[in-house]
Amino acid sequence: MAELAVVPVSRFLDERGFGPFQIKLLVWSILLVLIDGYDIGAIAFAAPHLIREWHIAPHALGPVFSASLVGILFGSALFGFIGDRYGRKAALIWSNLLFGVFTFGAAYATNLDQMFWLRLLAGIGIGGVVPNVVAINAESAPRKLRATLALVAVGCVPIGGAIPGVISAVFVPQYGWPLLFQVGGIVPILIGLAGFFGLPESIKFMALRERDRGAMERLVKDIRPDFVVPPNARFELEDEKEQFSGFNPAYLFRQGLAIITPLMWLVFALNLMGFFFLLSWTPTLMTAAKLPPATAALAGAALQVGGTVGSLALCGWLQRNRFLAISIMFALAVPVVGSIGFAGLTAQPALLLTATFFAGFLVLGVQSGINVAGAMIYPTSLRSNGSGWQLGLGRIGSIVGPLAGAQLVGMPVQNLYMWSAVPFALGAVICFIVHRLNTARLDAHPELREAQ
Repeated sequence: MAELAVVPVSRFLDERGFGPFQIKLLVWSILLVLIDGYDIGAIAFAAPHLIREWHIAPHALGPVFSASLVGILFGSALFGFIGDRYGRKAALIWSNLLFGVFTFGAAYATNLDQMFWLRLLAGIGIGGVVPNVVAINAESAPRKLRATLALVAVGCVPIGGAIPGVISAVFVPQYGWPLLFQVGGIVPILIGLAGFFGLPESIKFMALRERDRGAMERLVKDIRPDFVVPPNARFELEDEKEQFSGFNPAYLFRQGLAIITPLMWLVFALNLMGFFFLLSWTPTLMTAAKLPPATAALAGAALQVGGTVGSLALCGWLQRNRFLAISIMFALAVPVVGSIGFAGLTAQPALLLTATFFAGFLVLGVQSGINVAGAMIYPTSLRSNGSGWQLGLGRIGSIVGPLAGAQLVGMPVQNLYMWSAVPFALGAVICFIVHRLNTARLDAHPELREAQ
């Protein structure tokens, strides 16, 4: 019997470096995460119109703001499991189709109950996007670019969040708020259908599962056209010695992660609590502060644009420093977020847009950083699940944020934004602790460095 040739997958990727395959995958990833961002923003920008048309009090929208986030809580875990069991590609396609159908349906909601359930079901779909985008990019890149490419991909989430702000300011006055959900439904359906034909699978996932030899060889040729696959080749994840079959939540606490995993859940919850308060309530609060609706909408859009700039501008720093960089950004976010309420009362739109821009720069920069750094602490066999649980349980914070805003909405706006900065202060402390714990973990187990 001929001896099996071993193809080390990470070395295979490192030898090819950054090329057309990674560019193609990055384009696909950006299209997918734009949908995530769009969903976040659409309901916030629709809110002032729903209050007026449906004759409801602002606080009544709290459950609607949180509905998709409840869905994402479950969807992140569900599609994280699907991603690790059936592939990142399958998880991304089906999550997009599910999200698109129910988001399109929201355009035709006529009351709060209908909107609540449609948003919840849409959220289940959207929960699958980020965990699997992070996994597929990290697993298809050379080692020196693993975190960077994943950061670039998820860093584009805020661009998607800015799009409904532009639609709200330019087109909604003429075509009405349903346009926000019609666009948000049709586009992911089309992207999901196209993904059946054009979206590649993670090579590390395919090597791990040892499925479909022909598909594996086609993927290898797509990544490195010059590479000749030996007829008896076996693909090996040489930098991940310990793999896990099936899924047991206890695996997330192995390999020195017993304390780090729950702390990461808390970090996600704190950042998402603060961010979703800002995102959900800023257009409504600024409108209540007597700013023109278009200015209030642009303030929400500036938050998202700042997030994109922050995520992309800081990806090199985040690649090198991971949790330490995230801790510093958390700390800087505290005074910046606290200033938004004061800026909104100055009647100077430029000052308000500057404050929301830099708040997004830091807060969404943090979110991109923890999305990637948090996923990279897990091996390939657990990466989508680990990331999914982080995002899923972290969504508890995103649910609490809008609901807390609904209870505090009568407070002076400057006090509201000062209180909203508290989660970021706590996040700075906890993320610094994670930095120290992960450094000690990697010092004790140097073999784990290669996988990160």
